[in-house]
Amino acid sequence: MASRRGRGRPRGDSDARARIAAAAMHEFGDHGYDGATVRAIAARADVDAALVHHYFGNKADLFAEVAGFPVRPDIEVPAILREGREDAGERIVRFVLQAFERPDVRKRGVMVLRTAVSGKLTAPLVTGFLSRELLPRIARELDGPDAELRAGLVASQIAGLLITRHVIGLAAVADASVEDLVARIGPTIQRYLFD
Repeated sequence: MASRRGRGRPRGDSDARARIAAAAMHEFGDHGYDGATVRAIAARADVDAALVHHYFGNKADLFAEVAGFPVRPDIEVPAILREGREDAGERIVRFVLQAFERPDVRKRGVMVLRTAVSGKLTAPLVTGFLSRELLPRIARELDGPDAELRAGLVASQIAGLLITRHVIGLAAVADASVEDLVARIGPTIQRYLFD
């Protein structure tokens, strides 16, 4: 009688994590964020889907890791909104700008931004991730008929700020302090969120 394969991490398969990451890159590349599934990634890596979850959590976690996302706005921004409405715009801007002050985050973040703006193949991946994981979570925290539009406007403002500051390097924005930008842009984000 053949023994049943147990769920979770198999013994003696030390390269499974690397195979899963490679399979995920191929699946995301071939099918976009929306079209790639954990089951298809597991099948391509020749592992059980439970092992994908064991190593990486959910699909968003897996994508963030293989894409090299330096911060997780899909987790952090909704958490900031749950702290209360007062000064939420400033807190969001501060969170993003302070994260990009760290050299490791800035390096990977700029790579993701450049890829999202210029890559025909990779732009849909980033767009899919933001559309499925970040914007709906922000919209759920806002509560209103135009919550999705508000979430999109927040994303457009933050993306524009990061591109202007770190990709284009427009001197006035690139040289401004984090707190100056928080004070100037935070109220705009606040208005997008709640006014």
